[in-house]
Amino acid sequence: MQVFNRNVSVRGLTVFGFEIILISGSMALAASLHGGFSGAAETGAMLSKIAVVTALCQLCFYYNDLYDLTVVHSNRELVVRLLQAAGAAAIVLAFACIVFPSLLLDPGTFVTALGVFVVAVLSWRLAFNHFAHDPHLEERLLIVGTGHTARTLAQQIGRQQDFAYRLVGFVDEGEEATYVRQHDILGNALDIDRIVASRHVDRIVVGLSDRRGRLPIEQLLRAKMSGVRVEDATTTYERLTGKILIDDLKPSWLIFSDGFRASRVTRFVKRMLDLSLSMILAIITTPLMILTGLAIKLDSTGPMLYSQERVGENGRVFKIYKFRSMRTDAEQAGKPIWARDRDDRITRIGRFIRKTRLDELPQLWNVMRGDMSFVGPRPERPFFVEQLAREIPFYLQRHAVKPGLTGWAQVKYQYGSTVEDAMEKLRYDLYYIKHLSIVFDLTIVLDTVKVILFGKGAK
Repeated sequence: MQVFNRNVSVRGLTVFGFEIILISGSMALAASLHGGFSGAAETGAMLSKIAVVTALCQLCFYYNDLYDLTVVHSNRELVVRLLQAAGAAAIVLAFACIVFPSLLLDPGTFVTALGVFVVAVLSWRLAFNHFAHDPHLEERLLIVGTGHTARTLAQQIGRQQDFAYRLVGFVDEGEEATYVRQHDILGNALDIDRIVASRHVDRIVVGLSDRRGRLPIEQLLRAKMSGVRVEDATTTYERLTGKILIDDLKPSWLIFSDGFRASRVTRFVKRMLDLSLSMILAIITTPLMILTGLAIKLDSTGPMLYSQERVGENGRVFKIYKFRSMRTDAEQAGKPIWARDRDDRITRIGRFIRKTRLDELPQLWNVMRGDMSFVGPRPERPFFVEQLAREIPFYLQRHAVKPGLTGWAQVKYQYGSTVEDAMEKLRYDLYYIKHLSIVFDLTIVLDTVKVILFGKGAK
């Protein structure tokens, strides 16, 4: 299912939606027990409080990965994360009440609501986990192919818990079956009708690396006409992972696939938001930028700021600005070098400002100028772009949109320092470009705050 251009699992949406009811219902029950609905004015005020508290609680749940069903894969993990989220929600609500006293709840209502919603959510999740894995509620999935693409898809199906897919096996269609165990192969193309009937297959995924002369068109057509869903492995992989499988990707898939088309209205609204947010954020963070600059000057010799050439939209080269986090002799040989784990070129202050993303604040100027957007693929240096374009298919397609301060790849994957990392990030970048929307950008900004708070991704 797609929500605001993003693939969302029915399981995840069910959990999120039902917990809105549970949290707000717990608040309403606690308020009614303690006289919170005694008059029309009190009722209106209480309903507003319930809406705000529910939103804060769900934000804390989101930041504790409670809506990532693959992460919360056991009852123990569920209990730990739920208690952490409830504690965080209590702390956040306490601070919110200091800033906005009108949100203040009487102690009795607060304690009752907290206890009720923790018990209610825990009971609901335990029941959901039990019923969600009922074989009758899962889609039975058959993969046509036994090569690398088929195996990659099968691994993703086995790892995730968000989508209700159960892999029944593979159909061997002339590929070398070196990636699949022999006992998982249920037959060849001539056996598809039998396999669909005997294994009650709901979805067939074509995972052939090379389809020329191998695609069982007649059998797939019969399956389609009988009500079985038939789709390409790239589409299934995209839905499961939030990235695009580029290993065997054909240009025709990019050309004929839905998406990869941001309307003029979307681009205009995105640019207006970029201008507004960058100016507001620049004003708010000016004291922080002054302190950061002074700390850099006191910590090491050299300038506070530095600039580098980066590749932007449509391949246009521009200068990016950052607070200096490395020694001035970081690239003495004159050849660009990727940052590494425990990179000894990074200064003491540099390590902190990279972890907290303070080194990126001068790029607000790049956003104001129009070189960058708030959200988009991170801009890379021309030297690395030339190297990666030779080694990674479709790499230059990431320049179809403006680069960003943050992006889908940045919140989903660690800092990249190899060609393999660049390929993995490209999978996320292409997914972002395909599904670009204002709401998608807002969810990435929320994820970025989470990444900064927990110090993930930086080197």
